[in-house]
Amino acid sequence: MMVVKLDNTLYAQPHENLVAADIVYVEPVEWGLTRLAAVYSSRIPKVVGPVRSARISDIEVFAPYGNIAFVYSGAQTRLQPRLTAADWTPVSEDLGSPGFHRDYARPAPWNLMAEPKVILDAVGPVDTAQDMGLVFDPEPQPGGTRAKVVTAQWPHAAVQFRWKAKQGSYDVWMNGQQARDTSAPGVQRAQTVIVQYVKEVDSGYGDKFGGVTPKSITIGSGKGLLLRDGRAHRITWERDSAEDATSYLDADGQPIVLDPGQVWILLKDRTRKVTVG
Repeated sequence: MMVVKLDNTLYAQPHENLVAADIVYVEPVEWGLTRLAAVYSSRIPKVVGPVRSARISDIEVFAPYGNIAFVYSGAQTRLQPRLTAADWTPVSEDLGSPGFHRDYARPAPWNLMAEPKVILDAVGPVDTAQDMGLVFDPEPQPGGTRAKVVTAQWPHAAVQFRWKAKQGSYDVWMNGQQARDTSAPGVQRAQTVIVQYVKEVDSGYGDKFGGVTPKSITIGSGKGLLLRDGRAHRITWERDSAEDATSYLDADGQPIVLDPGQVWILLKDRTRKVTVG
């Protein structure tokens, strides 16, 4: 199993093989921006990118996944020891890891691409998919409210999901533009979206320009939304420890049911709700 940190600014478009990910996390970073973390298990593409740097929240978020290959493009100096000491296999061009190249048709620094198959061959055994407690069923749960356009805003970033009944999925828009991919189907789509409202705190880390790195607190409990089949359902989430997977529960306290296909999980500041229309 592999997790790849990806840029999601306009400079990163189109992504390469983000459409092949099983789960895509949206994480807050400095200056009101966000980054993506893409989980690859059922499909391992030849190339993924553009790859960007890691953050402190990644360690806690991905602890339940076990010994994954965690692929990133460097991090601030104080954070590097914690990344290399985490219970995963760190893979970074800065560490001299193989399996990276520059796509010079893209502007730097948004042109570092990862080669997952080369990386997995080089790093040796990593864990396969873990049971994360996620339940999939093409038959949706009843109820919910209409959710044709759902928008998540950060101070300087936005992700929007637009329901397309014909495709039976949400088209993904990032920062005002439709998200594209170099691989088929070309349009970035999500079958299911989970909005996980979390507490954000100052991590104590930041960039060299004075930007504060937020940390998303993903241990504990909170509220959220489930988006699937054009409808929104109020949910809750629970996680007892770093080793435990997050439980996403419906109003009756039962595991929510996800539509088979790509899942997006937004780690969203609990003080800034998404809009549903």
